[in-house]
Amino acid sequence: MEEYQNLIQTIALTMGVSWASGINLYAALLVLGIGGASGNITLPAELQMLQDPMIIGAAGLMYFVEFFADKTPGVDSGWDTIHTFIRIPAGAMLAAGSVGEVSNVMEITAGILGGGMAATSHATKAGSRLLINTSPEPFSNWGASIGEDILVIAGLWTALNHPTLFLVLLLVFIGLAIWLLPKIFRAIRLMALRLAQWLGLAQKHRENTAGAEDPLARLGQLKTLLDQGALTQAEFEEQKARLLQPNPPPR
Repeated sequence: MEEYQNLIQTIALTMGVSWASGINLYAALLVLGIGGASGNITLPAELQMLQDPMIIGAAGLMYFVEFFADKTPGVDSGWDTIHTFIRIPAGAMLAAGSVGEVSNVMEITAGILGGGMAATSHATKAGSRLLINTSPEPFSNWGASIGEDILVIAGLWTALNHPTLFLVLLLVFIGLAIWLLPKIFRAIRLMALRLAQWLGLAQKHRENTAGAEDPLARLGQLKTLLDQGALTQAEFEEQKARLLQPNPPPR
C-alpha cells in the first residue's frame, strides 16, 4: 500500500510541475523553491537545486515581469509565443527530475510525458488568451491572468498534499483542453488574419482579386469565415456591402 501511495505521489508531482510550467513557469519555480527552502516541501534530489537563493531570486524577478506582461492585452499573446520555447522544455526537465533516482529510461519517459503535459497546458492558456483578447475591455484579461496565478499555486498544493484528487482534476483539465481545441484553432486563424490585415497583405489580396472574383462566391467565403469566427459580424456586413453595391456608371 505504501509503495502504491508513493507511486501516486510521484505521478502527481511529475504531472503537476509540468502542467504548472505550461501555465506560469516562474510561479511554479517559486512555489517549489520557496516551499523546499522553508521545509514545507520535500523535493526530490534532482529538484533540490530550486531551493538555491539565486534560482529563487531569478524566478521571482521573471515572475514580476510576467505579472505585468501577462495582464496587458496583446502583450500577453506575444509573451506566450516567446515562452513556447521556454515553458515546454522546462516542463519536461522538471518532470524528469520529479521521478527521483530511477533509471535513465524512466527519466526520459517522464520527460516526454511532462513535455506533452506542459505543451497541452501552454496551448490551452495561450489559445484561451487569444479568445479573451477579442474583447476590447481589459478586465477579463486581468481576471484570467490572476486566476491562472492562483490556479498554479492551488494546483501544486493539491498535487503535493492530495495527489489522487489532483490526478482526477487533471483528467478534467485534459477534457476541457480537448473541448477548447477547435475554438483555439479559430482564434489562431483570426489572429493570423488580423496580422495580415495590419501588414496590408489581406487588403492587397482583395484588391488583386476584386475584379476577377465572383461576388457570390466571395460572399460565401466571407460567410464561412464569419461562422468560423475569423470575421466579426460588423466586418462581414462591411465586406458584404462592398460586394453587393452596384458598380458606378462609366464617365
